[in-house]
Amino acid sequence: MPKDSRSDQTDRIRDLVQSVGGDPDSFDGRLVGELIATSLKMIPDGHDTGQLKLINAALKEMRYAYTVFNRYAGIRKISIFGSARTPADHPDYEAARTFSKAMAANAWMSITGAGDGIMKAGHEGPQREGSFGLSIRLPFETTANEVIEGDPKLINFRYFFTRKLMFMSHADAVAVFPGGFGTQDELFESLVLAQTGKSNIVPIVLLEGAGGGYWKYWDTYVRKNLLDLGWVSPDDLSLYHIAKNPADGVEHVLEFYRVYHSSRYVQQDLVLRIKHPLPAAVIEQLNDEFGGLLKSGRITPSDGPLAGESDHPDLPRLVLRHTRNHFSTLRRLIDRINELGSAAAPPLGATGS
Repeated sequence: MPKDSRSDQTDRIRDLVQSVGGDPDSFDGRLVGELIATSLKMIPDGHDTGQLKLINAALKEMRYAYTVFNRYAGIRKISIFGSARTPADHPDYEAARTFSKAMAANAWMSITGAGDGIMKAGHEGPQREGSFGLSIRLPFETTANEVIEGDPKLINFRYFFTRKLMFMSHADAVAVFPGGFGTQDELFESLVLAQTGKSNIVPIVLLEGAGGGYWKYWDTYVRKNLLDLGWVSPDDLSLYHIAKNPADGVEHVLEFYRVYHSSRYVQQDLVLRIKHPLPAAVIEQLNDEFGGLLKSGRITPSDGPLAGESDHPDLPRLVLRHTRNHFSTLRRLIDRINELGSAAAPPLGATGS
């Protein structure tokens, strides 16, 4: 494309962004402009109709789903996976209902599929007010369960990959109950994303009904066929927790956010937001125990956000120059912050949440 034509196209895209109330010079405005430019490039690229339909449908699904979830920003959410075949009188079903109800009592919302089995149990606990239903169009699964059917938070997906994106990008925790190939796929994807730093590290808790041995056998498989053969590291086992019962599962999730709040990278630094400052002796202990996570420097405190960081400005921070590796060990660092930080917590009511 000639230089003058590219410049003309850029000006037209800027006008389009501005025409819908956007600022073409802002970061978000430039991103939208790039989306438009990328879409236009598909014509000279020669993509076939099937590829264009897939990209178009996926973008529409993501836009709509984000619009729904954005209405509930700031509320903790847990993604619940498990079999659609679990009958209502099964111990796993009762465990899922009990667990999701307890999470709702702690002001968490549930994200699960829209079918029956564990998905329905995950909705029955919080009821429709506290539930999201992510439905996938399948020939043998055409309707949503009666708890979530007709609710504005029921979102229909054509593609598994866009549905999975919503499960993971909005989850502050993951709970998995026994299931088949689909459940295992969702569990292992959750573990891989956490292990490789491609998602936020969140608690992943494995639950089942009384008397079950599903996770015992699964854990044996992981240890014998993955850990013992060197395909995963010992720290990778810290990415999941096998709960003794629903109450233990709830406690594990809530403990993860006892002191730790959230995190993000700011250029080369990893910023861990925490609910109250940690004593110097605790920070020194963290440096001694987790120095291997540091590319350079030390773990240092910050009273507020770094330049370029705007979320939760009232929270103190821990800042480290992370190696961008060993994310399972980073999970252990968060556990240690909660453990040591809980002992050093200020009196109730002295800090925000």
